[in-house]
Amino acid sequence: MITVRFLTSGREARVAESTSLLRLSIREQGGIPFKCGGGVCGTCRCKVEAGRDHLEAVTPKERRHLTEAELADGWRIACQALVIGDVSVSWPEAGSKR
Repeated sequence: MITVRFLTSGREARVAESTSLLRLSIREQGGIPFKCGGGVCGTCRCKVEAGRDHLEAVTPKERRHLTEAELADGWRIACQALVIGDVSVSWPEAGSKR
């Protein structure tokens, strides 16, 4: 089982198969904010605090929303980031700057 820790909300979820961070957050009430769910808006940006190597490769849609520096710092777009192992993520609180 894959364990995903949603640090900002304090929630934790387990999943058997590869899935997107956002899909798992919605299903398990993890709390990652979102609007479109398809990589268009970038609202679901989150920072991978642990387990960066446990996500599939960065997608072209993510590269439209994140700079190379942000990607290097662990930022991802949750609807595009597929989990393949244990990870911990955080995101900006509503109303705060990135």
